[in-house]
Amino acid sequence: MTTLDRARERDLTEVVAERHIIVCTGSGGVGKTTTAATLAVAAARQGRRTIVVTIDPARRLAQSMGLDALDNTPRAVDAVPNLDAMMLDMKRTFDEVIDRHADDPARAARIKSNRFYQQISGQLAGTQEYMAMEKLFDLHSTGRYDCIVVDTPPTRNALDFLDAPKRLTDFLDGKFLKMFLSPGLTATKTIGRMAAFGTGLFMKAAGRITGAGVLDDLAEFFQSFEGMYEGFKNRAQLVYKLLASGDAAFVVVSSGEPTALREARYFVQRLAKEGMPLAGLVLNRVTPALPEDLAALAARVGEDDRERLLAGDDEQRAVAGMLGLLDRSAQVHARQQRNIESGLHGLDPRTLVEVPEMPSDVHDLEGLDAIGEHLIRS
Repeated sequence: MTTLDRARERDLTEVVAERHIIVCTGSGGVGKTTTAATLAVAAARQGRRTIVVTIDPARRLAQSMGLDALDNTPRAVDAVPNLDAMMLDMKRTFDEVIDRHADDPARAARIKSNRFYQQISGQLAGTQEYMAMEKLFDLHSTGRYDCIVVDTPPTRNALDFLDAPKRLTDFLDGKFLKMFLSPGLTATKTIGRMAAFGTGLFMKAAGRITGAGVLDDLAEFFQSFEGMYEGFKNRAQLVYKLLASGDAAFVVVSSGEPTALREARYFVQRLAKEGMPLAGLVLNRVTPALPEDLAALAARVGEDDRERLLAGDDEQRAVAGMLGLLDRSAQVHARQQRNIESGLHGLDPRTLVEVPEMPSDVHDLEGLDAIGEHLIRS
């Protein structure tokens, strides 16, 4: 029995029943939001006080749970006792972070009113991921929830969710901060320093964002952050330790297509490198094998037989069409399985769950429960 065969024998029952934090990660468009919602519903149905946090711009999570909309405040899912849901609001979460780390309300207000801050709080690379981790830690710290399920932001750069805190804190503590905190700084002096630091492209971009007075806005922004960096850094380290603990589990989500499988492979390897607890790999929209009786029927009917059926009456042509569909389904299944075996060769995902293509788009609790039957089989 291969490593993948052993992984196929397991499911996510233990994860849903015991883990405090479940992080669903993967490349965009592979069904992370649906998987996160399914796991959250399953945990709540087991009596665990659960919340699912999404950053999904399509807002499909709210629809699937019977809610009109989601925002930065947890909302009860009336149809599922013990379940709350929320959508991350980056700006509001960043404002909450500023309020937490600033030593007085006036300083916090000064930062939040700064035009440069108002732009980067929604646009700086890594902000979304950092704020997702901040909100995760906030929810953990309340002690209100037994299970927190996080749907990570759609990304093309593998584990931005883990990398973002360091990028953001490096930005706040980097050469820009040191430059703007220099004594006697003026906008005129800053221009020369920008050239010396080779930051012309950054300033051009910043100028397009904030318009006139960009240098003054930047200076005020970084000066306001003096002394707050350690708070950001310490918080990021606490979140990182929480995610690396035995209370957390990462579920990598993919599909059976080669590009998605390559991303999934990298995700699994990166989690191992970072010492993060991998729970398993979920492959969505996989074409299942034909039932034995249908597979045997399709195998017995050759191409010549189908041609004769196509030349027959309406009933015979319908049979030929059905046999053609069975044949195409078998071919797609075989191709996907070759992709999976090749893409995951030598990899140990611990758990490998293949979720079949659903008859229709999943948009309600019934659909989430149907997927849950594959993720939790015990």
